[in-house]
Amino acid sequence: MRVIIYGVGAVGGAVAAALVENGQEVIGIARGAQLEAIRAQGLRVRSPVFDRAVRFECVSDPAEIDFRADDAILLCMKTQDTAPALEALREAGVWKQPIFCVQNGVANERIALRVFPNVHGITVMLPAGLLAPGDVAAWCEPQFGMFDIGRYPEGNDADDARLAAAFEGSMITPFVLDDVMNSKYGKLLLNLGNITQAALGRGADTGEIGAALKDEAKAVYAAHGIAPVDLSESDPRRKELMRFGTIEGIENIGGSTVQSLARGAGSVETDYLNGEIALLGRIAGVSTPMNDAMTRLGAALARKGAAPGSMTLDDLRRFVG
Repeated sequence: MRVIIYGVGAVGGAVAAALVENGQEVIGIARGAQLEAIRAQGLRVRSPVFDRAVRFECVSDPAEIDFRADDAILLCMKTQDTAPALEALREAGVWKQPIFCVQNGVANERIALRVFPNVHGITVMLPAGLLAPGDVAAWCEPQFGMFDIGRYPEGNDADDARLAAAFEGSMITPFVLDDVMNSKYGKLLLNLGNITQAALGRGADTGEIGAALKDEAKAVYAAHGIAPVDLSESDPRRKELMRFGTIEGIENIGGSTVQSLARGAGSVETDYLNGEIALLGRIAGVSTPMNDAMTRLGAALARKGAAPGSMTLDDLRRFVG
């Protein structure tokens, strides 16, 4: 099996390093300075217990790849970039190869299933950051993280087993599930605070707002009969496999939304995180005012090019009313 990593950023870079170091054949798809750096000197990935530069083939577009029937394609971009990526894959001749959504939120799998018949979900428990072109930090030890893997909308199959086997013994521990989407709904609960972290800064007190975001989500889940997997710090797998550590000389500025604002990406994932709760609430007739407000906040911060930590808790309270 060959693994195609579409989007070699922070998470995609850590995934590439884990697989290459585990003896797997990898082709990356990246762009701009990241692509140039990987081609020139490889991709350096650092964690509290790992520091290596890995080399693998990397291209700028799926059209440059001669796809094979046994390829596994891993989508590692943000949700707002998923649709054009899928179209590029289709134009490149992809059809029945398994598409794995290595992405936050629960929208990507449904988007992909409109285009391709063989779609799988992966719950990403892997805190990572892109420090500079060709330089990635993965913040946990002894592993970079762990993945829950399964077919969408449910069950698992030989493709899930093949990908899990590729990760076995690597810096990412795989778990094949029958209900991967319930796992991804569990991860979504953890991601609802991404936007408040971006607004206030990493480690800031979110007051009653953080709890309210989760309470609304749980009410929405109950209305839809969704039973999220508990992926909080009480998950024994996290205690064993992915404890937060430090990397000498590097500051952990925060999660993916913080990173998007810090590099002036112009967009954030909030519409597919807090916005997912707002969507499900509207379908079920459940009020979600706090998550509604966070979707507006994410759009406003991205539009203004705001820096992470540019708001105070009082600012945030005034914004949500």
